[in-house]
Amino acid sequence: WKSDAQQQIYSSKLLHALQQVRLSGGAQTSAPKRVHDAAYRVLAATAKGRSRWSRAILTSRLKLKFMKKNNTAKRHRRVMTSITAGSCRAQKKSKVSVLRLKSKCLPAFQRKARVLGRLVPGCRKQPLPVVLEEATDYIAALKMLVRTMSALAEPRSVSGSSSTGSTMALGGLNQL
Repeated sequence: WKSDAQQQIYSSKLLHALQQVRLSGGAQTSAPKRVHDAAYRVLAATAKGRSRWSRAILTSRLKLKFMKKNNTAKRHRRVMTSITAGSCRAQKKSKVSVLRLKSKCLPAFQRKARVLGRLVPGCRKQPLPVVLEEATDYIAALKMLVRTMSALAEPRSVSGSSSTGSTMALGGLNQL
């Protein structure tokens, strides 16, 4: 994540993915959500599945793809079970409160380690050394994402939305 070559590869892949997002323009999700998803997907693909967080992002996208296929049948089943179940909410609330009580009994350090594990994709149930290692790699990757996105957005904010903005942005990334 620290070399200029990786930054350039990521920026070109991100620019291509953003162009695809713009061309597809699905009305189901908002534009910022599509840009966010494309940026994370490209970030994970650039990591080539070498880390837990990149594998978690890539597999979550696959799960979403498969869930879309069966979404209507599942939605219909869910409606039918909620009609017949009736008092499901009371059972769910009690489970949540029991889990909260268990997490509040933990020492502050363990609570914070658990929160960090939830912030890094794929590290929810991992031991602390693994979470720390993944978090350092994930933070470096996010820094690269921010640098790339700001370099892509900078020419557009100066000159408005023009077709030369994307080529200027790639030229500007070499200076980073």
